[in-house]
This record gives sequence, C-alpha cells and structure tokens, in this order.
Amino acid sequence: MTTNSEDLQFAKRVSIEQVEEGHEFAPKFTEQGLMACVTTDAQTGEVLMLGYMNQDAIAKTLQTGEAHYWSRSRQRLWHKGATSGLIQKLVEMRVDDDQDAIWLRVTLQAGDQSDPASCHVGYRSCFYRKVNIETAQLEFTETEKTFDPEVVYGDAPNPTVL
Repeated sequence: MTTNSEDLQFAKRVSIEQVEEGHEFAPKFTEQGLMACVTTDAQTGEVLMLGYMNQDAIAKTLQTGEAHYWSRSRQRLWHKGATSGLIQKLVEMRVDDDQDAIWLRVTLQAGDQSDPASCHVGYRSCFYRKVNIETAQLEFTETEKTFDPEVVYGDAPNPTVL
C-alpha cells in the first residue's frame, strides 16, 4: 500500500451517477465524520466486527495495509492489534453503492496468541452470540475464547463504554 495518509484526498460528491456508478472514491461521512465499517475474514467470509472509520482511519488503512478504525469511546484513531498483536491485514476494501459504508476483507494475524482473533473480549469474532428469535435471549455461537483478555490487555482500559 503506497497511499500517504496526509495526501489522500477524496473526490467531491457531485452527482448520483458519479457516486453510484463512477470510479471516484467519494465517501459520505456522518455529521461526526464517521462511516460504518464491516470487517470479515477474507478466507472464510465470517463477520469479525463492526467498527467506524473516519478519513484518517481510511487513509492509514490504505497506507499501511493494516486495519485502522476510529474509536468512538476513546475519541482517537485506533490501529487494530497495536496493543494485542492481533493485527488485521488488509486484503480488500470495498465501499457500498452510495459510498456511506466500508467493507474490509482481512486476514488475521495471531501476534503472541495461539489463534488469531478480532474481539477484545477474547472470542474470534465480535459476533459470538446470536439472538434466539423465539425467546429474544442470547445464545453463544463460540464456546471458547481464543485468548485471555486480562493477559493480553492487562490493566489497559476496556475499549467498550457501557
């Protein structure tokens, strides 16, 4: 990846045709300057997480070839795996039809852990539970954590705010 994050300029949105059928990357950010980003495993297609990206996160992801997000709870750019070693290597970045959502396809790097994962709770995917449609109760789809968050993060603040 050769994009310099300071030099990345997105196209100005000028028409529906340009946005929906053109070749120019003209992302539409929310009023907070964010876009939703779905991240999946490039090999299996499994949904790993939903995060948010701002202009800097997109630029850094393209520049480094590793996923960067905007942490809404910490209000700062977040290099996925910088603390845990559980890096997400970019395989492909896609944008949806009206360019207001990003899809990253990544390969997971395990760092010092035995198995690669994405979830700060210790599971492979952040989507480790499903909602039972009859009872509206949660059921675990992953029964074992791939790492111990206390060992990986220690006293680091929990990245999720209640």
